[in-house]
Amino acid sequence: MVYRFLLLRVGDRATAEDFTSETFVRALRRIDSLTFQGRDVGAWLVTIARNIVLDHVKSSRHRLEVTTADMRTADRATGSPEDTVVQRLTDAELVACMQQLSADQRECLELRFLQDLSVAETAAAMGRKDGAIKALQHRAVRRLAALVPPGLR
Repeated sequence: MVYRFLLLRVGDRATAEDFTSETFVRALRRIDSLTFQGRDVGAWLVTIARNIVLDHVKSSRHRLEVTTADMRTADRATGSPEDTVVQRLTDAELVACMQQLSADQRECLELRFLQDLSVAETAAAMGRKDGAIKALQHRAVRRLAALVPPGLR
């Protein structure tokens, strides 16, 4: 779950793996301060991972890079070229629509639907209450539905 979250955020497998290991190192360092409050530990780990990504973005070492796909994964394509093109165009359009959402709305949708976190886990990761996450998700989904062209729905 942590690796998927980080891979979605950074877009590079090696960096996501490094950040995942750093997440668990930080968690192990602070395990003695963790007290069970009925919440999922996964939300705590996602919060740590989120902070690592934020630290990385704020650091001067961060550069905007676009990595090329690994050729081995391209060889494993199973769909037809037409299906691949249509899927990529659809994904690109959806990403463009997601970029028009506010940062909080985008993060909420990513955690809930791409990372499969529960409302409680998302609330813990974002530092909000469950009701606020439900309302934020509702507004984000409605806004995204308005932004997505009718042909993509």
